[in-house]
Amino acid sequence: MGAGAPQQLDIVAAVGLAIGGVFGLAGAFVGQAELRQELWAIDGVALVVATALLTVKFLRQGDDCVAAGFLVFVAGESLLLSGNAAGLQGSLPSYAGGIALWSASLVMTSVAPTFAVWTRLTGVLAALVFAITAVQISWNIPLLPTAAPLPSIGYPFLVATFAGWIWRLLRPPT
Repeated sequence: MGAGAPQQLDIVAAVGLAIGGVFGLAGAFVGQAELRQELWAIDGVALVVATALLTVKFLRQGDDCVAAGFLVFVAGESLLLSGNAAGLQGSLPSYAGGIALWSASLVMTSVAPTFAVWTRLTGVLAALVFAITAVQISWNIPLLPTAAPLPSIGYPFLVATFAGWIWRLLRPPT
């Protein structure tokens, strides 16, 4: 690998983000509970691994806010993963906490100019959707993770943000 080429852990993180995005979206739109839980379990583990690696990467680069944002994402995704086996209704408390942390994470990774403007914009849009959803759940409005329009409209923005993170990891040096 030449200078500036993606490192092995960058590739692992990118693959984790891609798996998380694909399996997460698939789980959001599948009707069978057991299949959804399996897809979301794979999604959750992949995203925890990817964002843990990104935490270390950006901390080493001195990009503390972005690194902290990825660390907060690890915490949020871990909460989501912990409630997955409880089913849609049973997972609401951990879901609300998880997406609230996603929201904070997405804002933290979007404020610094580390990522492309379009990535930062999709991150902020996803953060807004998930923050509104978390607040509504805290007000005892039973928004299941598969409900439409909230929170389902946020998932494509989240996956688009993952695509921007992947692009940043794998793009050729300028």
